[in-house]
Amino acid sequence: MTPFVVRPLPPAALDAVRGTRLDAAGRPVEAVTAEGGEPLRCCLRDAVEGEELILFGYAPPVADGPYREIGPIFAHAAPCAGADGATGYPPAWRGRPQVLRAYDHRGRIHGGRRHDGTDPEAVIAELLADPAVRQLHSRNVVYGCFMFTVDRPAS
Repeated sequence: MTPFVVRPLPPAALDAVRGTRLDAAGRPVEAVTAEGGEPLRCCLRDAVEGEELILFGYAPPVADGPYREIGPIFAHAAPCAGADGATGYPPAWRGRPQVLRAYDHRGRIHGGRRHDGTDPEAVIAELLADPAVRQLHSRNVVYGCFMFTVDRPAS
């Protein structure tokens, strides 16, 4: 199996949003009390009812040109433990259909695949087998919003 690292929302990006209370488009962050089930990009799990969250527009840093996208994401309102140092596929989201979008070194889309969540590692391996692929983004199937980044491990 191809080794890979799953990365949640970068802590520095989240610190900036929490500090400025502005998102990637310069719009105010929304404070939200979780209803339960909101996918948290800071710790790669679903929110529990009653947790204090923020909802804001995020632009993954892979591209700064025409492929730059801003989409809504949820994160804890206050710093959390993060993704517990896990490098594999997020256990809480296994079984959830997702789209893996591949990007090349220029930040341009270079293919992708939908998976049903039962064996995401096989789809990740297939996409990372292409040497032109620099990074993968996992995206929600229904809403299209960013979930997490998949990179090759540092050598």
